Amino acid sequence: MDMSVFDLFKIGIGPSSSHTVGPMVAARRFLVEYGPLDQVVGVEAALYGSLALTGVGHATDKAVILGLMGETPQHVAPDAVDSMLAAIEAAGEIALLGTHVVPFTAATGLIWHKSESLPEHPNGMLFTLKLADGSRVDKVYYSIGGGFIREAGEAQAEAAVESAAAARVVFPFDTMEQLLAHGVESGLSIPEMLRANECVKRSDAELNEGLDRIWHVMRDCIAHGLETTGNLPGGLNVKRRAAKLWRLAQEAKASDNRANDLPHDAVHLVSLYAMAVNEENAAGGRVVTAPTNGAAGIIPAVLRYYAQDCRPSDPVGGVRRFMLTAAAIGMLCKRNASISGAEVGCQGEVGVACAMAAAGLVAALGGTNEQIENAAEIGIEHHLGMTCDPIGGLVQIPCIERNGMGAVKAITAASLALKGDGTHFVSLDEVIETMRQTGADMQDKYKETSLGGLAVHVITVNHAAC
Repeated sequence: MDMSVFDLFKIGIGPSSSHTVGPMVAARRFLVEYGPLDQVVGVEAALYGSLALTGVGHATDKAVILGLMGETPQHVAPDAVDSMLAAIEAAGEIALLGTHVVPFTAATGLIWHKSESLPEHPNGMLFTLKLADGSRVDKVYYSIGGGFIREAGEAQAEAAVESAAAARVVFPFDTMEQLLAHGVESGLSIPEMLRANECVKRSDAELNEGLDRIWHVMRDCIAHGLETTGNLPGGLNVKRRAAKLWRLAQEAKASDNRANDLPHDAVHLVSLYAMAVNEENAAGGRVVTAPTNGAAGIIPAVLRYYAQDCRPSDPVGGVRRFMLTAAAIGMLCKRNASISGAEVGCQGEVGVACAMAAAGLVAALGGTNEQIENAAEIGIEHHLGMTCDPIGGLVQIPCIERNGMGAVKAITAASLALKGDGTHFVSLDEVIETMRQTGADMQDKYKETSLGGLAVHVITVNHAAC
Protein backbone atom coordinates (compact mmCIF):
# COMPACT_ATOMS: atom_id res chain seq x y z
CA MET A 1 0.00 0.00 0.00
CA ASP A 2 1.16 3.52 -0.73
CA MET A 3 0.98 4.87 2.81
CA SER A 4 3.71 6.34 4.99
CA VAL A 5 4.32 6.45 8.72
CA PHE A 6 3.93 10.22 8.37
CA ASP A 7 0.43 9.77 6.95
CA LEU A 8 -0.63 8.05 10.17
CA PHE A 9 1.31 10.42 12.46
CA LYS A 10 0.56 14.02 11.45
CA ILE A 11 1.22 17.11 13.55
CA GLY A 12 -1.90 19.22 13.86
CA ILE A 13 -4.31 20.80 16.33
CA GLY A 14 -7.32 19.55 18.27
CA PRO A 15 -9.97 18.61 18.82
CA SER A 16 -10.54 16.22 15.90
CA SER A 17 -8.54 14.86 12.99
CA SER A 18 -11.64 14.12 10.90
CA HIS A 19 -13.67 17.17 11.94
CA THR A 20 -10.89 19.75 12.42
CA VAL A 21 -7.69 18.72 10.62
CA GLY A 22 -9.38 17.24 7.55
CA PRO A 23 -11.77 20.16 6.89
CA MET A 24 -8.92 22.67 7.31
CA VAL A 25 -6.84 20.78 4.75
CA ALA A 26 -9.80 20.44 2.38
CA ALA A 27 -10.72 24.13 2.50
CA ARG A 28 -7.17 25.18 1.71
CA ARG A 29 -6.78 22.56 -1.03
CA PHE A 30 -10.00 23.75 -2.70
CA LEU A 31 -8.62 27.27 -3.11
CA VAL A 32 -5.08 26.22 -4.02
CA GLU A 33 -6.28 23.86 -6.74
CA TYR A 34 -8.70 26.44 -8.16
CA GLY A 35 -5.85 28.78 -9.03
CA PRO A 36 -5.82 32.62 -9.28
CA LEU A 37 -8.54 34.13 -7.11
CA ASP A 38 -8.84 37.55 -8.75
CA GLN A 39 -12.36 36.84 -10.15
CA VAL A 40 -13.69 35.39 -6.88
CA VAL A 41 -16.29 37.56 -5.10
CA GLY A 42 -17.58 35.13 -2.47
CA VAL A 43 -17.10 31.74 -0.83
CA GLU A 44 -19.35 29.24 0.97
CA ALA A 45 -18.82 25.92 2.70
CA ALA A 46 -21.68 23.46 3.23
CA LEU A 47 -21.15 20.72 5.84
CA TYR A 48 -23.05 17.42 5.81
CA GLY A 49 -23.73 14.42 8.04
CA SER A 50 -21.45 13.96 11.03
CA LEU A 51 -19.56 17.16 10.20
CA ALA A 52 -22.80 19.11 10.54
CA LEU A 53 -24.17 17.23 13.55
CA THR A 54 -21.05 17.52 15.73
CA GLY A 55 -19.15 20.18 13.81
CA VAL A 56 -19.45 23.03 16.28
CA GLY A 57 -18.27 20.87 19.17
CA HIS A 58 -15.42 19.57 17.02
CA ALA A 59 -14.46 23.10 15.82
CA THR A 60 -15.21 22.27 12.19
CA ASP A 61 -16.48 25.81 11.63
CA LYS A 62 -13.19 27.26 12.89
CA ALA A 63 -11.16 24.76 10.87
CA VAL A 64 -12.89 25.56 7.58
CA ILE A 65 -12.39 29.29 8.05
CA LEU A 66 -8.72 28.78 8.93
CA GLY A 67 -8.25 26.62 5.85
CA LEU A 68 -9.84 29.28 3.63
CA MET A 69 -7.35 31.73 5.13
CA GLY A 70 -4.53 29.44 3.98
CA GLU A 71 -3.60 28.05 7.40
CA THR A 72 -2.40 24.45 7.79
CA PRO A 73 -2.88 22.16 10.83
CA GLN A 74 0.84 21.71 11.38
CA HIS A 75 1.70 25.42 11.26
CA VAL A 76 -1.28 27.32 12.65
CA ALA A 77 -0.62 28.75 16.12
CA PRO A 78 -3.32 27.32 18.45
CA ASP A 79 -3.15 30.32 20.81
CA ALA A 80 -3.82 32.74 17.93
CA VAL A 81 -6.88 30.99 16.46
CA ASP A 82 -9.60 32.78 18.42
CA SER A 83 -8.21 36.25 17.73
CA MET A 84 -7.83 35.48 14.01
CA LEU A 85 -11.44 34.34 13.77
CA ALA A 86 -12.69 37.30 15.81
CA ALA A 87 -10.97 39.68 13.40
CA ILE A 88 -12.80 38.10 10.45
CA GLU A 89 -16.18 38.39 12.16
CA ALA A 90 -15.51 42.00 13.13
CA ALA A 91 -14.47 42.97 9.60
CA GLY A 92 -17.13 40.88 7.83
CA GLU A 93 -14.54 39.72 5.30
CA ILE A 94 -11.88 37.08 4.83
CA ALA A 95 -8.56 37.09 2.99
CA LEU A 96 -8.61 33.87 0.97
CA LEU A 97 -5.22 32.17 1.23
CA GLY A 98 -4.16 35.31 3.07
CA THR A 99 -4.26 37.48 -0.06
CA HIS A 100 -7.65 37.92 -1.78
CA VAL A 101 -10.34 39.65 0.32
CA VAL A 102 -14.04 38.79 -0.08
CA PRO A 103 -17.10 39.37 2.15
CA PHE A 104 -17.57 36.60 4.71
CA THR A 105 -19.08 35.79 8.10
CA ALA A 106 -19.57 32.41 9.74
CA ALA A 107 -23.33 32.93 9.81
CA THR A 108 -23.62 33.43 6.05
CA GLY A 109 -20.60 31.51 4.75
CA LEU A 110 -21.11 28.20 6.58
CA ILE A 111 -24.19 26.05 5.86
CA TRP A 112 -25.10 23.09 8.10
CA HIS A 113 -27.00 20.13 6.60
CA LYS A 114 -27.67 18.09 9.75
CA SER A 115 -30.25 15.75 8.22
CA GLU A 116 -28.40 15.08 4.99
CA SER A 117 -25.27 13.13 4.05
CA LEU A 118 -23.25 13.00 0.86
CA PRO A 119 -22.87 9.56 -0.78
CA GLU A 120 -19.24 8.57 -0.27
CA HIS A 121 -18.67 9.17 3.45
CA PRO A 122 -20.50 10.62 6.50
CA ASN A 123 -18.01 13.53 6.65
CA GLY A 124 -18.83 15.47 3.48
CA MET A 125 -18.15 19.10 2.51
CA LEU A 126 -19.28 21.13 -0.48
CA PHE A 127 -17.18 24.25 -1.19
CA THR A 128 -18.46 26.96 -3.52
CA LEU A 129 -16.72 29.94 -5.11
CA LYS A 130 -18.88 32.77 -6.47
CA LEU A 131 -17.30 34.51 -9.45
CA ALA A 132 -17.65 38.07 -10.74
CA ASP A 133 -19.52 36.93 -13.87
CA GLY A 134 -22.26 35.32 -11.76
CA SER A 135 -21.07 31.73 -12.23
CA ARG A 136 -20.15 29.31 -9.44
CA VAL A 137 -17.45 26.68 -8.92
CA ASP A 138 -18.41 23.73 -6.69
CA LYS A 139 -16.30 20.87 -5.37
CA VAL A 140 -17.03 18.11 -2.85
CA TYR A 141 -14.48 16.71 -0.42
CA TYR A 142 -14.66 14.03 2.25
CA SER A 143 -12.76 13.89 5.52
CA ILE A 144 -12.23 10.15 5.86
CA GLY A 145 -10.51 9.94 9.26
CA GLY A 146 -7.09 10.65 10.72
CA GLY A 147 -6.79 13.93 8.81
CA PHE A 148 -6.99 12.15 5.43
CA ILE A 149 -9.19 13.78 2.80
CA ARG A 150 -10.29 12.92 -0.72
CA GLU A 151 -12.20 14.67 -3.45
CA ALA A 152 -15.51 13.20 -4.60
CA GLY A 153 -14.87 10.39 -7.07
CA GLU A 154 -11.21 10.24 -6.11
CA ALA A 155 -11.35 6.76 -4.52
CA GLN A 156 -10.93 4.82 -7.78
CA ALA A 157 -8.08 7.03 -8.95
CA GLU A 158 -6.45 6.63 -5.54
CA ALA A 159 -6.66 2.85 -5.84
CA ALA A 160 -4.88 2.89 -9.20
CA VAL A 161 -2.14 5.20 -7.92
CA GLU A 162 -1.76 3.13 -4.76
CA SER A 163 -1.42 -0.07 -6.76
CA ALA A 164 1.34 1.44 -8.91
CA ALA A 165 3.13 2.90 -5.89
CA ALA A 166 2.93 -0.38 -3.97
CA ALA A 167 4.94 -2.03 -6.70
CA ARG A 168 7.80 0.36 -5.94
CA VAL A 169 8.18 -0.45 -2.24
CA VAL A 170 10.47 -3.23 -1.07
CA PHE A 171 7.85 -5.12 0.93
CA PRO A 172 4.36 -4.45 -0.51
CA PHE A 173 1.51 -5.62 1.73
CA ASP A 174 -2.23 -5.23 2.03
CA THR A 175 -2.71 -7.76 4.84
CA MET A 176 -0.81 -8.85 7.92
CA GLU A 177 -0.57 -12.31 6.38
CA GLN A 178 1.46 -10.83 3.52
CA LEU A 179 3.66 -8.85 5.90
CA LEU A 180 4.36 -11.92 8.03
CA ALA A 181 5.23 -13.89 4.89
CA HIS A 182 7.73 -11.19 3.87
CA GLY A 183 9.25 -11.50 7.33
CA VAL A 184 9.68 -15.26 7.02
CA GLU A 185 11.22 -14.92 3.57
CA SER A 186 13.53 -12.00 4.38
CA GLY A 187 14.34 -12.76 8.01
CA LEU A 188 13.52 -9.13 8.89
CA SER A 189 11.32 -7.75 11.63
CA ILE A 190 8.21 -5.69 10.91
CA PRO A 191 9.91 -2.37 11.83
CA GLU A 192 12.87 -3.28 9.62
CA MET A 193 10.56 -3.95 6.68
CA LEU A 194 8.65 -0.70 7.27
CA ARG A 195 11.96 1.15 7.39
CA ALA A 196 12.96 -0.35 4.05
CA ASN A 197 9.65 0.77 2.53
CA GLU A 198 9.98 4.29 3.93
CA CYS A 199 13.54 4.61 2.62
CA VAL A 200 12.31 4.20 -0.94
CA LYS A 201 10.93 7.75 -0.53
CA ARG A 202 13.45 9.34 1.86
CA SER A 203 16.89 8.77 3.33
CA ASP A 204 17.43 6.85 6.54
CA ALA A 205 18.52 10.07 8.24
CA GLU A 206 15.39 11.92 7.05
CA LEU A 207 13.20 9.10 8.33
CA ASN A 208 14.87 9.17 11.75
CA GLU A 209 14.60 12.96 11.91
CA GLY A 210 10.89 12.80 11.11
CA LEU A 211 10.20 10.07 13.68
CA ASP A 212 12.14 11.95 16.34
CA ARG A 213 10.22 15.15 15.58
CA ILE A 214 6.88 13.34 15.99
CA TRP A 215 8.01 11.90 19.34
CA HIS A 216 9.21 15.34 20.44
CA VAL A 217 5.76 16.84 19.77
CA MET A 218 4.10 13.95 21.60
CA ARG A 219 6.38 14.42 24.63
CA ASP A 220 5.73 18.15 24.70
CA CYS A 221 1.99 17.55 24.51
CA ILE A 222 2.10 15.23 27.53
CA ALA A 223 4.25 17.68 29.48
CA HIS A 224 1.98 20.64 28.74
CA GLY A 225 -1.11 18.64 29.63
CA LEU A 226 0.40 17.58 32.96
CA GLU A 227 0.89 21.17 34.06
CA THR A 228 -2.22 22.91 32.67
CA THR A 229 -5.34 23.34 34.81
CA GLY A 230 -8.74 24.94 34.32
CA ASN A 231 -11.90 24.03 32.42
CA LEU A 232 -12.10 22.78 28.85
CA PRO A 233 -13.93 24.93 26.28
CA GLY A 234 -17.27 24.04 24.75
CA GLY A 235 -19.90 24.58 27.44
CA LEU A 236 -19.78 21.34 29.45
CA ASN A 237 -17.32 22.96 31.89
CA VAL A 238 -15.29 19.75 32.12
CA LYS A 239 -12.36 20.23 34.49
CA ARG A 240 -8.89 19.30 33.36
CA ARG A 241 -7.81 16.55 35.78
CA ALA A 242 -4.45 15.30 34.54
CA ALA A 243 -2.38 18.10 36.12
CA LYS A 244 -3.94 17.74 39.58
CA LEU A 245 -3.72 13.95 39.55
CA TRP A 246 -0.11 14.17 38.34
CA ARG A 247 0.77 16.54 41.18
CA LEU A 248 -0.84 14.24 43.73
CA ALA A 249 1.03 11.27 42.30
CA GLN A 250 4.35 13.10 42.55
CA GLU A 251 3.62 14.16 46.12
CA ALA A 252 2.79 10.58 47.06
CA LYS A 253 5.98 9.34 45.44
CA ALA A 254 8.05 11.84 47.40
CA SER A 255 6.38 10.90 50.67
CA ASP A 256 8.14 8.68 53.22
CA ASN A 257 4.91 6.73 53.64
CA ARG A 258 5.55 3.70 51.41
CA ALA A 259 1.88 2.75 51.66
CA ASN A 260 1.36 5.36 48.98
CA ASP A 261 3.63 3.46 46.59
CA LEU A 262 1.22 0.85 45.22
CA PRO A 263 1.88 -1.73 42.48
CA HIS A 264 -0.64 -0.14 40.12
CA ASP A 265 0.86 3.36 40.34
CA ALA A 266 2.77 2.92 37.07
CA VAL A 267 -0.47 2.04 35.29
CA HIS A 268 -2.15 5.07 36.87
CA LEU A 269 0.58 7.32 35.45
CA VAL A 270 0.11 5.84 31.97
CA SER A 271 -3.57 6.81 32.17
CA LEU A 272 -2.58 10.34 33.17
CA TYR A 273 -0.19 10.66 30.21
CA ALA A 274 -3.01 9.70 27.84
CA MET A 275 -5.54 11.98 29.54
CA ALA A 276 -3.08 14.88 29.46
CA VAL A 277 -2.79 14.56 25.68
CA ASN A 278 -6.51 14.37 25.14
CA GLU A 279 -7.19 17.32 27.40
CA GLU A 280 -4.74 19.25 25.22
CA ASN A 281 -6.60 17.99 22.17
CA ALA A 282 -9.99 18.99 23.60
CA ALA A 283 -8.60 22.47 24.23
CA GLY A 284 -7.49 22.81 20.59
CA GLY A 285 -3.80 22.38 21.39
CA ARG A 286 -0.93 20.93 19.36
CA VAL A 287 -1.24 17.15 19.04
CA VAL A 288 -0.24 14.31 16.72
CA THR A 289 -2.89 12.21 14.98
CA ALA A 290 -2.21 8.69 16.23
CA PRO A 291 -4.04 7.60 14.14
CA THR A 292 -6.73 10.22 14.96
CA ASN A 293 -7.04 13.15 17.34
CA GLY A 294 -9.81 11.49 19.33
CA ALA A 295 -7.39 8.62 20.08
CA ALA A 296 -4.23 10.74 20.15
CA GLY A 297 -3.30 10.01 23.78
CA ILE A 298 -2.79 6.25 23.67
CA ILE A 299 0.41 5.93 21.64
CA PRO A 300 2.25 8.83 23.36
CA ALA A 301 1.31 7.41 26.76
CA VAL A 302 2.58 3.92 25.96
CA LEU A 303 5.69 5.36 24.31
CA ARG A 304 6.51 7.34 27.46
CA TYR A 305 5.87 4.22 29.54
CA TYR A 306 8.33 2.32 27.34
CA ALA A 307 11.03 5.01 27.34
CA GLN A 308 10.72 5.80 31.05
CA ASP A 309 9.55 2.69 32.89
CA CYS A 310 10.83 -0.21 30.77
CA ARG A 311 14.47 0.92 31.16
CA PRO A 312 15.43 0.26 27.51
CA SER A 313 19.11 0.02 26.60
CA ASP A 314 18.45 1.86 23.31
CA PRO A 315 15.48 4.16 23.94
CA VAL A 316 15.92 6.17 20.72
CA GLY A 317 16.03 3.08 18.54
CA GLY A 318 13.19 1.52 20.50
CA VAL A 319 10.93 4.53 20.01
CA ARG A 320 11.62 4.44 16.27
CA ARG A 321 10.84 0.71 16.07
CA PHE A 322 7.68 1.33 18.07
CA MET A 323 6.44 4.03 15.72
CA LEU A 324 7.22 2.13 12.51
CA THR A 325 5.45 -0.97 13.81
CA ALA A 326 2.46 1.02 15.07
CA ALA A 327 2.20 2.65 11.65
CA ALA A 328 2.07 -0.75 9.94
CA ILE A 329 -0.96 -1.72 12.06
CA GLY A 330 -2.64 1.62 11.40
CA MET A 331 -2.09 1.20 7.66
CA LEU A 332 -3.75 -2.21 7.69
CA CYS A 333 -6.74 -0.91 9.65
CA LYS A 334 -7.22 2.09 7.39
CA ARG A 335 -6.76 0.01 4.24
CA ASN A 336 -9.09 -2.84 5.20
CA ALA A 337 -11.59 -1.18 7.55
CA SER A 338 -11.54 2.44 8.76
CA ILE A 339 -10.04 4.78 11.33
CA SER A 340 -13.04 7.12 11.18
CA GLY A 341 -15.43 7.28 14.15
CA ALA A 342 -18.10 8.59 11.81
CA GLU A 343 -17.75 5.47 9.69
CA VAL A 344 -17.21 2.59 12.16
CA GLY A 345 -17.51 4.09 15.65
CA CYS A 346 -14.78 4.45 18.25
CA GLN A 347 -13.52 0.91 17.65
CA GLY A 348 -11.84 2.45 14.60
CA GLU A 349 -10.19 5.17 16.67
CA VAL A 350 -9.41 4.08 20.24
CA GLY A 351 -9.51 0.40 19.21
CA VAL A 352 -7.03 0.91 16.40
CA ALA A 353 -4.79 3.17 18.52
CA CYS A 354 -4.73 0.49 21.23
CA ALA A 355 -3.70 -2.13 18.66
CA MET A 356 -1.02 0.16 17.24
CA ALA A 357 0.40 0.90 20.68
CA ALA A 358 0.35 -2.76 21.75
CA ALA A 359 2.17 -3.85 18.60
CA GLY A 360 4.65 -0.99 18.89
CA LEU A 361 5.47 -1.85 22.49
CA VAL A 362 6.10 -5.50 21.61
CA ALA A 363 8.42 -4.45 18.77
CA ALA A 364 10.30 -2.00 20.99
CA LEU A 365 10.79 -4.73 23.60
CA GLY A 366 12.22 -7.13 21.02
CA GLY A 367 9.19 -9.31 20.34
CA THR A 368 8.83 -11.47 17.26
CA ASN A 369 6.67 -10.58 14.25
CA GLU A 370 4.13 -13.17 15.39
CA GLN A 371 3.97 -11.64 18.88
CA ILE A 372 3.51 -8.19 17.31
CA GLU A 373 0.57 -9.48 15.29
CA ASN A 374 -0.90 -11.16 18.36
CA ALA A 375 -0.69 -7.97 20.44
CA ALA A 376 -2.41 -5.91 17.74
CA GLU A 377 -5.17 -8.49 17.40
CA ILE A 378 -5.82 -8.45 21.16
CA GLY A 379 -5.95 -4.66 21.14
CA ILE A 380 -8.67 -4.45 18.51
CA GLU A 381 -10.62 -7.54 19.58
CA HIS A 382 -11.43 -6.05 22.96
CA HIS A 383 -12.71 -2.80 21.50
CA LEU A 384 -15.05 -4.35 18.92
CA GLY A 385 -18.43 -2.62 18.86
CA MET A 386 -17.28 0.49 20.72
CA THR A 387 -19.55 3.40 19.82
CA CYS A 388 -18.56 6.99 19.17
CA ASP A 389 -21.06 8.99 21.25
CA PRO A 390 -19.43 12.25 22.40
CA ILE A 391 -21.59 14.29 24.74
CA GLY A 392 -22.44 17.66 23.24
CA GLY A 393 -20.39 16.81 20.14
CA LEU A 394 -17.24 17.58 22.15
CA VAL A 395 -14.15 15.36 22.20
CA GLN A 396 -14.26 15.24 26.01
CA ILE A 397 -16.71 12.74 27.51
CA PRO A 398 -16.09 9.82 27.19
CA CYS A 399 -13.10 10.42 24.91
CA ILE A 400 -10.51 11.63 27.44
CA GLU A 401 -10.90 8.77 29.93
CA ARG A 402 -11.32 6.33 27.06
CA ASN A 403 -7.78 7.12 25.96
CA GLY A 404 -6.47 6.39 29.46
CA MET A 405 -8.22 3.03 29.45
CA GLY A 406 -7.00 2.29 25.92
CA ALA A 407 -3.38 2.90 26.91
CA VAL A 408 -3.64 0.48 29.84
CA LYS A 409 -5.28 -2.15 27.62
CA ALA A 410 -2.46 -1.73 25.08
CA ILE A 411 0.15 -2.53 27.73
CA THR A 412 -1.89 -5.54 28.87
CA ALA A 413 -2.20 -6.77 25.28
CA ALA A 414 1.56 -6.42 24.77
CA SER A 415 2.26 -8.30 28.00
CA LEU A 416 -0.03 -11.17 27.03
CA ALA A 417 1.55 -11.42 23.58
CA LEU A 418 5.12 -11.32 24.90
CA LYS A 419 4.33 -14.13 27.32
CA GLY A 420 3.20 -16.34 24.44
CA ASP A 421 4.89 -17.71 21.33
CA GLY A 422 2.78 -15.78 18.84
CA THR A 423 0.27 -18.53 18.10
CA HIS A 424 -3.36 -17.61 18.70
CA PHE A 425 -6.85 -18.40 17.44
CA VAL A 426 -8.04 -15.18 15.75
CA SER A 427 -5.74 -13.46 13.23
CA LEU A 428 -5.30 -9.70 12.99
CA ASP A 429 -6.67 -9.74 9.44
CA GLU A 430 -9.82 -11.52 10.67
CA VAL A 431 -10.41 -9.09 13.51
CA ILE A 432 -9.90 -6.07 11.22
CA GLU A 433 -12.53 -7.48 8.86
CA THR A 434 -14.80 -8.07 11.84
CA MET A 435 -14.33 -4.43 12.86
CA ARG A 436 -15.29 -3.32 9.35
CA GLN A 437 -18.44 -5.43 9.32
CA THR A 438 -19.37 -4.38 12.85
CA GLY A 439 -19.02 -0.73 11.85
CA ALA A 440 -21.19 -1.27 8.78
CA ASP A 441 -23.89 -2.88 10.94
CA MET A 442 -23.75 -0.17 13.62
CA GLN A 443 -26.59 2.36 13.55
CA ASP A 444 -25.57 5.86 12.46
CA LYS A 445 -26.67 7.34 15.78
CA TYR A 446 -23.72 5.58 17.43
CA LYS A 447 -21.15 6.87 14.92
CA GLU A 448 -20.05 10.41 15.87
CA THR A 449 -23.41 12.06 15.42
CA SER A 450 -24.28 12.72 19.09
CA LEU A 451 -27.72 11.26 18.31
CA GLY A 452 -27.38 8.17 20.52
CA GLY A 453 -25.60 6.57 23.46
CA LEU A 454 -24.13 8.76 26.19
CA ALA A 455 -24.66 11.85 24.05
CA VAL A 456 -28.43 11.50 24.31
CA HIS A 457 -28.84 9.86 27.71
CA VAL A 458 -26.64 12.25 29.69
CA ILE A 459 -28.00 15.41 28.08
CA THR A 460 -31.60 14.16 28.64
CA VAL A 461 -30.90 13.39 32.28
CA ASN A 462 -29.26 16.77 32.85
CA HIS A 463 -32.14 18.66 31.25
CA ALA A 464 -34.65 16.69 33.30
CA ALA A 465 -32.84 17.69 36.48
CA CYS A 466 -32.88 21.39 35.65
